[in-house]
Amino acid sequence: MTAVDAHPSIRSIDAPPWSMPRATNRVPLPGNSAFMLADWGEPSPVLSADNPVVAYTAERRARLAQALPAELLIIPCGEPRVRSNDNDYGFRPGTDHVWLTGNTGASSVLVVDTTGGVATSLLYLHAPSGRVNDEFWQNDARGDLWVGPRPSLQETQDALGIECRPLSELQDDFIRAVARAKTIRVLPTLDREVDAMVRSVCGPDFGPHLALKATLDEVRLIKNDWELGQLQLAVDGTILGFEDCAREWERARGSDRGERYIEGTFNRRARLEGEGPAYGSIVGSGSHATTLHWTANTGRLRDGDLVLMDMGMELPSLYSADVTRTLPVSGTFTPLQRDVYSIVLRAQQAGIDTLRAGVRFQDYQDACTLALTEGLIDLGVLRCSVDEAMAPEAAYQRRWSISRSGHMLGMDVHDCNHAPQGSYLSGTLSAGNVLTVEPGLYFQLGDEKVPEELRGIGIRIEDDLLVTETSSINLSAGLPREASAIEEWMATLAR
Repeated sequence: MTAVDAHPSIRSIDAPPWSMPRATNRVPLPGNSAFMLADWGEPSPVLSADNPVVAYTAERRARLAQALPAELLIIPCGEPRVRSNDNDYGFRPGTDHVWLTGNTGASSVLVVDTTGGVATSLLYLHAPSGRVNDEFWQNDARGDLWVGPRPSLQETQDALGIECRPLSELQDDFIRAVARAKTIRVLPTLDREVDAMVRSVCGPDFGPHLALKATLDEVRLIKNDWELGQLQLAVDGTILGFEDCAREWERARGSDRGERYIEGTFNRRARLEGEGPAYGSIVGSGSHATTLHWTANTGRLRDGDLVLMDMGMELPSLYSADVTRTLPVSGTFTPLQRDVYSIVLRAQQAGIDTLRAGVRFQDYQDACTLALTEGLIDLGVLRCSVDEAMAPEAAYQRRWSISRSGHMLGMDVHDCNHAPQGSYLSGTLSAGNVLTVEPGLYFQLGDEKVPEELRGIGIRIEDDLLVTETSSINLSAGLPREASAIEEWMATLAR
């Protein structure tokens, strides 16, 4: 009896579209193959022998297997995505795949099989082209002559400590595994070929079983010492990027696209110190700062305005920073700007003061919200009591604060978003959580509920905090927060 016969949800498949190569090999000219493939020296090793994450990946896979026993788990790394025509976006590997393996190769697939009582893990990879067939020089997506040497399966296996197999074997192995698995879970949307394979084998109505993502996010919430070190490196590099921007401030002020000058200055540092920006940098001058996700960055830096700069660096390990500062274009806050800035700073400090293991995640959010509400009443924007403004059915401050005052941080900027509510949004904090505290006030230009002099002002202050048993540690404390300290910092770096 075949595996297909043994499992009623499996139907046979003949050369499904997902199994075809992405790039079409060019037809070689007669005699060219022998010439192109001959007389190459042995390739040098590609992978580092001291990948620090490998010390943790086996234990992470064991925790996942313990959380989801007797199941077949499929975690793709992701596939390249077309930007335009034959030009791909830069590839960013899937967070969970990297966390579990240390592997960053596109189109790789991790399979964790807990159906046999003992968990086994297999990593499926595109074998390198080598110099034995025309893929080496004809395939511009995978050929070594086009994209550089890739590690052999054995080299990857030795470096990562996990059994590796050719990706071409995944389908047959998957069919055999499905025959004995009661539950199959896959991280969907990362790799269309993997999604198509699962649907082809398990039927078109097969669901993605998002419990896998929820479980992975839950086990990633608490960071170990190595992860905390990576996060601190990402924050330190981000601070250097902010300092670069302050040094280039006068050139940015003189540019017709000063926001982009700032963005480009930071991005250069992010590429030098890390892998690049962790997200689309937000540089909003004047009224652009009131748009929370302003990433066009097309504006000028005009004297008298504020510039909101929300930027972070991502490391090759994928650990990321997320920091925001709001700076005066002229180097000095106006009295009104300073008043609004002080409200946001008090709100941020109120949130930070709340942080410690055992408090609810919502507690520090509420502390920020209360301080912002009190400030809006002091400004005369809200004409009611604090209790009236804070009532759940009112929440008037949301008009000007809009978003939550923070989120978890790690390998993703908005880390562990799919963790169960009871472990995150409605849960309690634990030592080892890393999160942002980022209250803000945003007065849109057309908002007639605020005095005219406030319209067009947007201020956010954001830092990255490590929760401890008794309080928290500000990982981004090296960047000044207080208005007077920011003015002094800008003046010093602009010299």
